[in-house]
Amino acid sequence: MSMDIENVLIPTIIIKPGMTVRDLFTECGKQHVQALPFCNEEGILSGRLTLKNVMKFSCLPEHMIELASLLGNQMSCVENAEEKAREIICSPVEPYVRSMNETISSKEPLIKALAMMERNNTSYIFVVDDGDYKGQVTIQGIAQVMSSLDNSCAVP
Repeated sequence: MSMDIENVLIPTIIIKPGMTVRDLFTECGKQHVQALPFCNEEGILSGRLTLKNVMKFSCLPEHMIELASLLGNQMSCVENAEEKAREIICSPVEPYVRSMNETISSKEPLIKALAMMERNNTSYIFVVDDGDYKGQVTIQGIAQVMSSLDNSCAVP
């Protein structure tokens, strides 16, 4: 397998207005990714949705984040967690949309994708060719391709 974007590309859906958090979670789980692009009502890629952002702003009170190292095994302060989860997954995605990160063309070198991920402090990048979303590249995908390269370091 060669080290180029098209061999690492993970095709995913684009989240649209009116979709729910369940739609986001389902696609991210199915494709093993942590974020999906969002397009506005005109069909233009305008943002992104990340699992981390949804979880942070819907599941974790600020005091729990600040005191995370002090939390014990008994979490009696989190009541009705299942009910809260049902509420979250049925909610619309719009409040969780974040600004779009840089994108990359499928014709660019894979090492450039890796450099752009590092610059943006993220582990994924959306691939867009002439305004057309193709999918995304993840650091896990790059590692998988690297691990399948010819094993020239094997000891006889």
